[in-house]
Amino acid sequence: MSETSNIILCPGQGAQSLGMGRAWFESCPAAAQTFGAADEILGDSLGEKLSTLCFDGPEPTLHRTDAAQPALFACAVACFQSLFSDSQKESFVAMAGLSLGEYTALHLAGSLSFEDGLRLVALRGQAMQQAAENSDGGMVAVIGADEAKVAELVDASREDDVLVPANFNAPGQIVISGSSSACDRAVERAGEMGMRVSRLTVAGAFHSPLMEPAAERLASALSNIELRSSRCPVISNVTAEPHEADPASISARLVEQLTSPVRWSQSCERLAKETPDASYHELAPGKVLSGLMRRIDRSIKVKNHDTPS
Repeated sequence: MSETSNIILCPGQGAQSLGMGRAWFESCPAAAQTFGAADEILGDSLGEKLSTLCFDGPEPTLHRTDAAQPALFACAVACFQSLFSDSQKESFVAMAGLSLGEYTALHLAGSLSFEDGLRLVALRGQAMQQAAENSDGGMVAVIGADEAKVAELVDASREDDVLVPANFNAPGQIVISGSSSACDRAVERAGEMGMRVSRLTVAGAFHSPLMEPAAERLASALSNIELRSSRCPVISNVTAEPHEADPASISARLVEQLTSPVRWSQSCERLAKETPDASYHELAPGKVLSGLMRRIDRSIKVKNHDTPS
């Protein structure tokens, strides 16, 4: 690649699909090496080798939170290693990742090693899966409403339960998260308020206070991880601003992310304003982020790398 100014976008949970990364594995030695390293690090802890799970399934396992997160991390890193050489590290002006993808971005920007990153996201996935199974929660997508209207819906539906905005994905696409009973009330009241909603098929109430047990486990794991300042700005999902150089601050924002809303729309708006002429690249798998960017700022064109071009 010849671009001198690149921005990397890293996918989050929901982008996984059966066969993800296979084309990169089969066509690029760097990708095959990355998947091989991931297989060695995680062994059979996912029930299958990570590469087998990505390429052949079983699909229900791949879609579990505890398996999807390390699979997405490894696939995106494999894609990146195939696209960019070490000599191009200075070409990156920023990186960002959606929720889980923030860990990929931090690894690619030099804040944590591949092994530490992979083990960390595997633990994060396990902790989130367990927290979801131990609580009765869900998520609801609200379509076509602005932040103020969504806040009104949340306040009208919460009562004595947990219900919060969880994902600001794009203008008109906000996800709320919380107790199943509160989500049920939100679905009912949204109709009364003339709002369109869709109940999401997810394991639990991610990015809500119901993930506090997972946040505690993540904080403990992060205390044993060596974090470094990144080579280029990495956008925090919590603040929609670049992480500070202080490793303790990076760790704190990652813990907060589990119980705080993901401000992806605001993060992309910031990137578009500050780096409009950069070359934007969405790593494998999927095309979720390029689709969201079209809703956030149509002037920004994102090159998708779901498969080798």
